[in-house]
Amino acid sequence: MANSIQKDSTSTFIDNMSLPLHRWYRYSAGFSAEWVESMIHEYLASSQLSKDAVTVMDPFAGSGTTLLVCDKMGISSIGYEGHPFVYKVAKAKLSWPADTDLFIREADKILDCAKHLKTKMYTYPDIVYKSYDIDNLKKINYLRKALEINKDDTDEYLLAWMNFISILRSASHAGTATWQYVLPNKTKARVADAYEAFQKQTDIMCGDMQYMQAHSHESKANLLFQDAREDSDVPADSVDLIITSPPYANNYDYADATRLELSVLGEIKGWGDLQKKIRPNLVRSCSQMVSRERKDTYEFLKSPLLEPIYEEILDVCRQLDAEKELHGGKKNYHTMIALYFLDLAKIWKNLRRVCKDGSLTCFVIGDSAPYGIYVPVDEWLGRLAISAGFKEYWFEKTRDRNVKWKNRKHSVPLKEGRLWVRG
Repeated sequence: MANSIQKDSTSTFIDNMSLPLHRWYRYSAGFSAEWVESMIHEYLASSQLSKDAVTVMDPFAGSGTTLLVCDKMGISSIGYEGHPFVYKVAKAKLSWPADTDLFIREADKILDCAKHLKTKMYTYPDIVYKSYDIDNLKKINYLRKALEINKDDTDEYLLAWMNFISILRSASHAGTATWQYVLPNKTKARVADAYEAFQKQTDIMCGDMQYMQAHSHESKANLLFQDAREDSDVPADSVDLIITSPPYANNYDYADATRLELSVLGEIKGWGDLQKKIRPNLVRSCSQMVSRERKDTYEFLKSPLLEPIYEEILDVCRQLDAEKELHGGKKNYHTMIALYFLDLAKIWKNLRRVCKDGSLTCFVIGDSAPYGIYVPVDEWLGRLAISAGFKEYWFEKTRDRNVKWKNRKHSVPLKEGRLWVRG
């Protein structure tokens, strides 16, 4: 199955920005919807199962790529997402079966309400003031207020909220880094008027919904606001295929990447709120998340869940602990690596419970080398999967990493690919 892919398109979300529904929100940590669809087709062919007999899961659902593909194909799916904002984005995308006329009416109502508001502006974190000129900020502020005034629990309202979220970057003059971090000091040449962007996005979303409704009549997705490390209500032995991309152990901050949107919505005021409100439900894949746990690093390594890789991970953590003293930032990569693999070990255990015997799992994953010290992510995750009760694993390399960045911190060769695990 895996060997039939001739061109790698696994790990990039960029192509999704030309696809209906997927393009409503760029989630840089996501992966290719077209690749997911090809994998499901291949799985159906190789397993000789019908679409009605298969359940697909994504325990790191993100903005809903795998679940939306399953909806298009008429396949049942289950998704976990622990980031509250990203969960809501995915939930909004999965509301595509809503009545388009009612959605247009809702969006027009929000926009008209915003245009007639004259109330006092909210107070925003500095990042918001640095990212918008005053005219656009006023319009965004009134759109936010209009959404709050008209809030209800309908799919049409959730889609109008998604409309608002979709325009926050295009209406900002701030630049955006590759991984969606906001760069207020870098200015874009083209900035959309917030009200015009909202109206245009209404038309785009309506067209996308009609496109999806022409392919499928209902959403068969069950999206749960769920930390994948915790037990869920998903029945045992119910999942046939898992297609996902867990967080990489490479210090990418999934919370910080959504700071602009969370700040505009008034859900956070600063860095401390990211730590308290967003990060607790996320896999600990960056050093910013683990500072409080650093003193217990070596105790975490003693967990029975890490026994299959204990000697090797202990050695790597000791090297990282010593190496950090030679660097100004003294980042706690050793703690991050310890907790990352402990988190993934818990997740493998939970996944084994819900997976059928003979199920197939694909993790899109990359290895890591913080401070230039190599971490064999694919091998360790494979062995942890076996320890959790899965039967076999193999790794399919798709590309080299750390070869083109001019500012790379080390020269250790890295790779990216697909970790396949059989239930």
